[in-house]
Amino acid sequence: MTLSVDLFWSFRSPYSYLALPKTMRIVKQYDLVVNARPVYPLAVRVPGFFKKANPNFARYVVLDSFRVSQMEGIPFRFPQPDPIDQNMATLEVAPEQPRIRRLTRLGAAAQEAGKGLAFINEVATTLWSGQVTGWDQGDHLARATERAGLDLETLDEKITKDVDRYEKIIADNEAAHVASNHWGVPCFVYKGEPFFGQDRIDMLVWRLKQNGMRERA
Repeated sequence: MTLSVDLFWSFRSPYSYLALPKTMRIVKQYDLVVNARPVYPLAVRVPGFFKKANPNFARYVVLDSFRVSQMEGIPFRFPQPDPIDQNMATLEVAPEQPRIRRLTRLGAAAQEAGKGLAFINEVATTLWSGQVTGWDQGDHLARATERAGLDLETLDEKITKDVDRYEKIIADNEAAHVASNHWGVPCFVYKGEPFFGQDRIDMLVWRLKQNGMRERA
């Protein structure tokens, strides 16, 4: 019996990116479907979040994400440019966010097409692996989308012509995320039980095995 897990995920979260290599491995190893459900990052979802957070929050995330990448052997660098327009000195978030809105809507369109996980894996690698500077320029996103089995021009046309449709998918993802009783990403949810963070994937696998998950033939 194929088991299914939801993955609430953000294009701006380093931990979301760092969760992907192990996620792709378990999907390959086990009879499991991971439904990637993109959400907006906290900077967009929760206005003023960084103003209210402890000043050490962002510094710790930077320190720890590099540490995780080194321990796991995952190529890593913060995206250039940042998917969010934010002044990192004042932590002020700009009212308009064209890059993260496009990325998240594209993720929603990929989700709708049944290729959400492949899409976020390829695009996140383009953003976060350190191999690309100016990921939003040239054909970087087009090539990543093609590797995921989709066409960027087609997806862009869909999200431009029907913005409300894809904003609704994102809003539904965010509502389901909240209903899981967690707020952070990456967050895996199985039968209403949240597993938050890339460091809870082994625990997720343990739970899934309790529910009958088997290795692929």
